[in-house]
Amino acid sequence: MRELTGHKVNPANDVLRVLVLDEPGSGGANHHYEIQIPAREANCTADTYPIRFQNGPIAEAGVNGLTHEALLAILIDRMEGFQQGPYASDDNEEALQSMRKAQTALQRRTKARMARGVEGTHTV
Repeated sequence: MRELTGHKVNPANDVLRVLVLDEPGSGGANHHYEIQIPAREANCTADTYPIRFQNGPIAEAGVNGLTHEALLAILIDRMEGFQQGPYASDDNEEALQSMRKAQTALQRRTKARMARGVEGTHTV
């Protein structure tokens, strides 16, 4: 297990623990994470939120976890909401555009793999 710290920038993020719970898979990436939020009261346990990513080719393993695209869709939706509300800002817009760019790149990669007939396999 290892802990990620790249999110730590303010008091809200500083107390969140982001843990990597598995070893990298055949593609070099991990699949099982957990976010821990400290207990709000003494003698209580922390809230934990598991995050499991797709592990293995869908053709072999079936759909068994989240995709980057699904998580990006959630983040994009939240940032669009902020941009339509009282918290709109240039920084939020930059982050939103970066997320949309990442989503487009991942979708382009998937479509290219589908066109080559290798989507859902370990073939590069």
